[in-house]
Amino acid sequence: MQTTMSKPESSGPEALTSEAERQIAAAWAGVKDHLPGPAPLTARREAAFRRFEAAGLPHRRVEEWKYTDLRALMRDAKPLAQPPGEIGTVRARAAGAVLAGVDVRRIVIADGVLLKEASDLADLEPGLSIGSLADALGSGDAEVTSRLGAQSPAEKDVAFALNTAFMGDGAVIRLAPGATVARPIHLMFCFTGPVPATVFTRSLVEVGAGATLTLVESHEGPDAFDYQVNTALDLVVGDGATVDHVKIGTEGSAALHVATLTAALGRDVTFRGMVFAIGGAAVRNQLFVRCDGAHTNLMLAGATLLKGRQHADATLVLDHAIGGCQSRELFKGVLDGDSRSVFQGKIVVRPDAQKTDGKMSSHALLLSETAEADHKPELEIFADDVVCGHGATAGALDEDLKFYLMARGIPRKEAETLLIQSFVGEAIDTVAHEGIREALSAAATRWLEARQ
Repeated sequence: MQTTMSKPESSGPEALTSEAERQIAAAWAGVKDHLPGPAPLTARREAAFRRFEAAGLPHRRVEEWKYTDLRALMRDAKPLAQPPGEIGTVRARAAGAVLAGVDVRRIVIADGVLLKEASDLADLEPGLSIGSLADALGSGDAEVTSRLGAQSPAEKDVAFALNTAFMGDGAVIRLAPGATVARPIHLMFCFTGPVPATVFTRSLVEVGAGATLTLVESHEGPDAFDYQVNTALDLVVGDGATVDHVKIGTEGSAALHVATLTAALGRDVTFRGMVFAIGGAAVRNQLFVRCDGAHTNLMLAGATLLKGRQHADATLVLDHAIGGCQSRELFKGVLDGDSRSVFQGKIVVRPDAQKTDGKMSSHALLLSETAEADHKPELEIFADDVVCGHGATAGALDEDLKFYLMARGIPRKEAETLLIQSFVGEAIDTVAHEGIREALSAAATRWLEARQ
């Protein structure tokens, strides 16, 4: 028997072996001295980049990224995006078609820059403040800096570390305790550049105790360019607050999109999160949610519709740090052509999190023989008085149900559409806001019509 020993992975600058990794390092060297923020944040940026430098881009040998090899997907790293010009601003004003007709407060972030002139910042409700992250960092806002410097559940993730290193602008939203926002706040991210580029955005949302907020973020861009997006949202929710968060992804057909949500939830919080994705060539939505207070209820859902050679990854880490909380996760994927979906969901129950009630499920509907769905549900339970479970399924349309509809005079294609709408609609129906829910249903219907 012959025994071979694997060579240990290198660390430091020599670990950056791909062209994209070297280009990222060169970009960092060019901009690190010009990024906004006081000295403590500068040190945090440097430490975050060193984490990337030690590990390189995530690849299939990294367990959390085994189904989405970012090193292979990024053949090169595009140059950092420039602020939008006059044409870009015009395009940004016209973006956001998915929510057309829904009464929202639009905050426009184009090519990584918050455009105040294109945003609805007038007549803010009492207790609500909205500003630019770049302005907050440039003025040395201690609260923003300390929040961005706080220990994050995504701290060890390399994609998130790159966002911390390069973040330039985004939105800072604060809602005072007890305040209520009448209209949903829509963070509308769009790429308008004339050439492919990389965009790093970071937003911070703080919701005070007992406050109520509906927050939507949408991401879009043209099909013409293989631009790259690394975006992150830090969400801090106070005791007794109610927050609905909806993320809509309609990126261009060649785009690479990596998004990270970190959420720290207090006591007695009601939190509903929804990820809706139909665009992009390769997309990864990763959610790191932590229950820091007892009696919190949360619902996380996802609806993904893929075609062609699209790749979409939903990765979830739900940390029950305190007991007495209830969590539900429901993710649905519809796959056509040679597309591939990935669901990785982990529920962690800490030793002090007794009386935790957590259930997670993921389901994929395969519309072609070449589509692929990967499910990886996990439970890490360190307490003994809990109710937790998970389930996953993948399969084709139910022929019996389709025959039942066709036997009642419904044509084959319409019968298939009705079944698909019903399948994905279960996840969309978790959205509480009626207008947003109907807009997502309409977007799913348009996707199905285009498929036919």
